Amino acid sequence: MLLVIDTATAACSVALIENGEVRFSMREHVGRGHAERLVPMIETMLADAGGVVPDAILVDCGPGSFTGVRVGLAAAIGLGMGWRAPVSGCSSMALVAAARFAADPALAACAVALTGGHGELFVQRFAAHPFAARDDFVSLTPQAAAAFATDRVVAGSGAATLVAARGSGEAIEALPDAADAALLPATFRALAPRPIYGRAPDAKPKAA
Repeated sequence: MLLVIDTATAACSVALIENGEVRFSMREHVGRGHAERLVPMIETMLADAGGVVPDAILVDCGPGSFTGVRVGLAAAIGLGMGWRAPVSGCSSMALVAAARFAADPALAACAVALTGGHGELFVQRFAAHPFAARDDFVSLTPQAAAAFATDRVVAGSGAATLVAARGSGEAIEALPDAADAALLPATFRALAPRPIYGRAPDAKPKAA
């Protein structure tokens, strides 16, 4: 049984996946309350599943909220140590893209735009058949993101901002969901469990 944890954005979600099927899942829009809600959500879901102990853990590594990403990774790594379960990572961008393609099987390509820091957007483009990232994700101003991502359909928390800056296209509001990890190919569930922040830290070391 695979436990999936997602706290990279304003949503907090967990899921249990077995043989590619979602057996149990929970999701809340918590804003900044991931640390308070995550462990109780996991406890409740595992109790609902009959007290099962997962044999592997998958965690959303970002990009997204600095604090949210670290909360999810800390929980995943800590639980993995306690359960002696391997921990791997996935991308919030891939989760949103996989969900969009599942919702619209005729869609061949889309862009994902998530709200980043300092008014920028995290942007990445995906193809559906086969599922693949068409480029690495980048952090750009809305105007630069509009020039970079020309796909008609844009999904994510920053989709409306990108489409407005471009003046055309279809914006679909979306946040990553742990349950959508069932839609990801195995290669997209095999990242190292390390944070993907998306931009350099704002703090700079003091000069000697």
